[in-house]
Amino acid sequence: MKSTSNYVYNLSQKFNKIVLENSNKVAIEYPNNESFTFGEIDILSNKLSNYLINKGLKTGDVIAIINEKSIFSYSLMIACIKTGIIYCNIDRDSPIERTKRIFNNCLPKIIFVDQNIKNPFPKLNKKYNFLFIDKIQNKIEKESNYFKIKSIDGNSPVYIMFTSGSTGFPKGAVMSNNNLINFIYWGKDTYQIQKTDILTNLNPIYFDNSVFDFYISIFNGARLLSISHQLVKNPTELIRVVNLKKCTIWFSVPSLLVYLLNMKILKKTYFKSIRSFIFGGEGFPKRKLKELFVLYGTNSNLYNVYGPTECTCICSSYKITSADFENMNELAPLGFISSNFDYEILSNNNQNYGELSLRGPCVGLGYYNDIDRTNHSFIQNPKSLWKDIMYKTGDIVEKDKNGILHFKGRIDNQIKHMGYRIELEEIEAAFYNLKYVLECGVIYKKINSDLGYILAVISISYDKSKEEILDELDKNLPKYMIPKEIILVDKLIKNQNGKIDRNYLKKVYG
Repeated sequence: MKSTSNYVYNLSQKFNKIVLENSNKVAIEYPNNESFTFGEIDILSNKLSNYLINKGLKTGDVIAIINEKSIFSYSLMIACIKTGIIYCNIDRDSPIERTKRIFNNCLPKIIFVDQNIKNPFPKLNKKYNFLFIDKIQNKIEKESNYFKIKSIDGNSPVYIMFTSGSTGFPKGAVMSNNNLINFIYWGKDTYQIQKTDILTNLNPIYFDNSVFDFYISIFNGARLLSISHQLVKNPTELIRVVNLKKCTIWFSVPSLLVYLLNMKILKKTYFKSIRSFIFGGEGFPKRKLKELFVLYGTNSNLYNVYGPTECTCICSSYKITSADFENMNELAPLGFISSNFDYEILSNNNQNYGELSLRGPCVGLGYYNDIDRTNHSFIQNPKSLWKDIMYKTGDIVEKDKNGILHFKGRIDNQIKHMGYRIELEEIEAAFYNLKYVLECGVIYKKINSDLGYILAVISISYDKSKEEILDELDKNLPKYMIPKEIILVDKLIKNQNGKIDRNYLKKVYG
């Protein structure tokens, strides 16, 4: 891969080059035909940059965005890039207790609430500074169109992406300018991104996959079709819009494609413009993947991608071929690690099987305001005689004779469910916050080799219905973490160390 040193050293410079080359070209479009050019976004982000500076914010400060994909929120992200302010996109439907933990960690100077959204966290009003974008638009419009680009170091943070934490507290992965610049060039080369491409933004903006949508499109001069969460839940309309807008690159979790396949509404005549289906964040059930391949594999490329949040979204990309369906009992391979990374397989006695640890320019800066967890996961390469930080993924992989990596499991209790990375310990911590819960063990129950759901086994001190327990749990956990099933027992079996025996739970209930 070419060195980015011949191009730019921060994202602000990269965006400026894109604007100079594409000022009148549409950058972001919406299904209702509303669209905004690169030049218009540049001006709006300049105004927002000036607004942020005039509010007293400076390089290195953090803002949060309750982001519903309005042009103001997209432009606010770019304004942060221009000013060196760190942004953090927040899920407005996240339970207030979890959101409080996030805010208490990153301490945002301002929380911007996107257009037409009522305050989703009214109880936090007194502690944090909420600003509603639709109420400050007039002030923003009065700001200057011009903003002098700041000198921002390539190692400076750009965003914080919060993900599930094993201690019960979400952890905020921090990505730098250098991380994202390398990712942008890698994405362009790998998927042959052209300025004529139209990428889907199906993924929630607070979700790791959206990093691909936003940066690989906008920062390569391509167009981004912004698709709301409500539209994603309407499969017939979603397909109509993607066809009508002639999108060329689709990126989503496998769950969404499986849902569309299960609805039996996909046809060979659909998605004629899409040349690449890209999916990642969880395993794609082989039977369903074959259905997708039969429908679109002749005219489109299908890519299975893998990558932890801590390493800038994607670190491997594997092109699906007919040979991948000779064995229907295994998930598609992770493939080769991309040119943005090197890796080590940490193992005592087998160089081809063990925990995958990633090295290279897309490994992030660590966890925001969390030195202990950073030091635990971002470690010195034991094989290197110089400073060489790598990220321990916790994923167990096997390298075959062709050098292709295959996912084999986890060293801990992390799962991938509905595309989200979930630490089962965070769910257990939420149960223990309920005063009547005495003991709790959470497992991922397999339905078959492809599918599963979250199951909790608990003991309680007094009578509560399962429905009441789930209702209370909903106040502390996002919906995708809520167990589908609860089993009430008198007490939970312990192992020799006196801890709840998770292997026993898996054997009996999994």
